[in-house]
Amino acid sequence: MDTPVIDFFAGRVAPMPGDGRPTAIFKQRVAGPVRIGIEGLDGDAQADRRVHGGAEKAVHQFPLENHRRLAARFPEQAAGFVAGGLGENIATEGMTEENVCIGDVYEVGSVRLQVSQPRSPCWKIDARHGHEGITRWIADQGIAGWYYRVLREGSAQAGDRLRLVTRNADPVSLREWWTLMWTPRPGLAALTRAAETPGLTAAYRDKLLQRMDWLRRNDPA
Repeated sequence: MDTPVIDFFAGRVAPMPGDGRPTAIFKQRVAGPVRIGIEGLDGDAQADRRVHGGAEKAVHQFPLENHRRLAARFPEQAAGFVAGGLGENIATEGMTEENVCIGDVYEVGSVRLQVSQPRSPCWKIDARHGHEGITRWIADQGIAGWYYRVLREGSAQAGDRLRLVTRNADPVSLREWWTLMWTPRPGLAALTRAAETPGLTAAYRDKLLQRMDWLRRNDPA
């Protein structure tokens, strides 16, 4: 896979219009090269560090394909579903949950990134776009984008290409991940495969292990 980056985005913490709660979901395009360190893009911030940011969620990518789906589903909010509209750091076309896998390693500019986990959409999406139900629909559809950890710091800019370097021998796509999450009682083998996928964050691995434990203890057989 070799996909051009349409734009990079970064933003500072500011009050959410309407209720004043702090947010960094409003991002601006980065002009020229941007340095990308272990905790993400220079000039980027997160309001709630308990659930956003950090080394395991350093960079967020969201496909333009998903923005188009959102615009079709929520036409009154369609003007806001453009590159950067969900607080992402990287906007692309051609990479989606269908063809991106947990543990994938990509290079862009002089930076090396690894897909670490899918994004979990939060209330700030509804607040930003002024409509309840967007966040829930994104979660139901499994189109929240994904996070990277930074394996090698460096710099990149719009127009640079995201090039797939390595992929796990038994890859789990983000679409497979979401399908597994939607399944009421998935098989333990499928959960084990996902939990053991190289590159998955420890937090998400723990969630899978807890679910496996619950299924074992509540197996009707």
